[in-house]
Amino acid sequence: MEWCQVRTNPERRQALIDAAIEVLAGQGARGLTFRAVDKEAAVPAGTASNYFANRDDLLTQAGARFYERLQPSAETMAKVTEGPKTRANITELMTEVVGRIEAFRTGYLALLELRLEATRRPALREVLTERVRADLEFNVRNHLDAGMPGDETSVRLLYLALNWLILDRLTLPGLFTEEQSAELIEAAVNRVVGAETRTDEDHRRANGL
Repeated sequence: MEWCQVRTNPERRQALIDAAIEVLAGQGARGLTFRAVDKEAAVPAGTASNYFANRDDLLTQAGARFYERLQPSAETMAKVTEGPKTRANITELMTEVVGRIEAFRTGYLALLELRLEATRRPALREVLTERVRADLEFNVRNHLDAGMPGDETSVRLLYLALNWLILDRLTLPGLFTEEQSAELIEAAVNRVVGAETRTDEDHRRANGL
C-alpha cells in the first residue's frame, strides 16, 4: 500500500524529475541513474525506481519538464497580445525569452544533454522533436494572431538565431558581454522581421529616437 501511494505522489514525481535535470546538467547523460537522482532529491534509495519504468522514461519526462518550467508568464503573454505591434516590442520579448532561459541554466544544459542522447535513442528523439515542434508552433501562432510585424519564417529564424546566442552565453559566458548580447538581439529582430512599420516609426518618435 505504501509503495502505491509513493508512486502516485505528483509532488514527489515532480521533485524527482527536477532532480534528474540537475543531474543531467552536472554529470551529463551518462551520470543519470536512479541512484544519482535519489541522492540529488535527498530521498531514500530506490525511490526513483518506483516512479519511472526505466531510464528512458526518466529521460523523456525530464525533457518535457524543461518546457513546463519555462512557460511564459501572464505578463509576458499580455505583451504579445496587447502590446504595441512594433519591432521594439518584439526585441523586448526576445530579450525576456533569453533572460528566462538563462535563469534556468541547468535546465538548458540538461536539454543539450538530452538532445545528444536523442541521437542514439530514436524514441527520445521522437518525443523531443514533437515537443520542440509544438513549442515553436505555439510561438508562431501567438505571433501571427497578435498581428506582430514579420511572418512565420521570421519567428523560426529568430528561434534559430537566439538559441545559438543562448548556447554561447551559457557554455562560453566570456564570449559576449551583456551589452553585446543586447545589441545582437536587437540586430537579429531588425534584420529578420523586415521593413519598419508605421507603428515602429510612431514608437520611435514618441521615445525621441
